[in-house]
Amino acid sequence: MAVTHGSPSPANRAAVIRLVDAVATVRPELDVSISFVDARSTDVAAAVAGDAASPGAVIVPLVLSAGFHVRTGLGLGLDRIGGSSSLAPELGPDARIADVLAERLEALDLTDRDAVLLAAAGSNDPRAVRECFETARLLAQRLSRPVTVGFIAAGLPRLPDAIEMVREVHPGARIVVGAYLLAPGAFYDTAATLGGDVIAEPLLLPDREAPSALVELVLDRYSAIELVHGGAS
Repeated sequence: MAVTHGSPSPANRAAVIRLVDAVATVRPELDVSISFVDARSTDVAAAVAGDAASPGAVIVPLVLSAGFHVRTGLGLGLDRIGGSSSLAPELGPDARIADVLAERLEALDLTDRDAVLLAAAGSNDPRAVRECFETARLLAQRLSRPVTVGFIAAGLPRLPDAIEMVREVHPGARIVVGAYLLAPGAFYDTAATLGGDVIAEPLLLPDREAPSALVELVLDRYSAIELVHGGAS
């Protein structure tokens, strides 16, 4: 079972479902489902308790970095609920995500004169923030150019401050924002208004097939748990 946390717009939901459908197509022997947990839910584990009760269920959180809702809300919550379900790691950081981010940015016809920023939702969890910086490092390596991080909702520097800083250091450069966001939605809409010159599309899109690299990544996260615990859902 895949779990994503938030209050998805129709476009967000459709984009994520494309990923889940692709996973189910590649592994048709698995019982693959998706649970959208409301962002206002304070008990993430309780919200997915019914699906998690399936024997041997493996829950793959469809999040790029794991903050409170995954590590504490879901991880400890599942222990409280009991049962045989297992929690897989979050998706990022991973070089395959950096590859998709690079493809989204390269579609904007990057030049050597452009300055690249990575816009992440952010978290109050220091480990999740570090994971975003690690993704920026992987992306910089992939693009062979510096990448600055800016956070939309939590974490420092905030995206508008990062953009302002880059403008001061590189006057006249086009500010190209990469969206370290799984799918379109409120965070993406906000990032598009915070001062960059152009913003790349998110990793998943409602009108396009999910990138094969992300499908492979989800299955790798599942398989890591499957090998250890013998999960089959």
